[in-house]
Amino acid sequence: MSSTVTEPYFNIVRLVERLHRHFLDVLRTELRHMAVEDINAVQALLLYNIGEAEVVIRDLKDRGYYHGSNVSYNIKKLTEFEYLTQERCAHDRRSIRLKLTDKGMALCNGIRDLQASLAAKIGTTPEVLKELETASQTMLKVERIWTDFIRYGREA
Repeated sequence: MSSTVTEPYFNIVRLVERLHRHFLDVLRTELRHMAVEDINAVQALLLYNIGEAEVVIRDLKDRGYYHGSNVSYNIKKLTEFEYLTQERCAHDRRSIRLKLTDKGMALCNGIRDLQASLAAKIGTTPEVLKELETASQTMLKVERIWTDFIRYGREA
């Protein structure tokens, strides 16, 4: 493989990791600002990803956002601190639906406001929007390659 491809790819991989850590730091800072001390940044991100939807725990895992015991522990804590409610599905008693409480929705809305504020700092010029779209397409391509590798191995 040519170094003209390898180096930018490795830069993206490192950037993804760094951005994720920085985003959690941003959430930690915002939680402190909002005087939220009972949950952590990962749990706040879980609430943000659930949002206004009712979600089955299995869907969170299947989408690849969270892993087994990690999501179970965080859901337990979020329910304990009254950010989430859990309810068994009527048609499939094995499935549990999650929904944000008013307290959880307030936190989610605070994170949404923060995201809107941070996005506004990037700008909305046509050039910036084009750059963001190109970056998004590249990241989606990397995600597809990684997903295929996980599912099918090296032959993908």
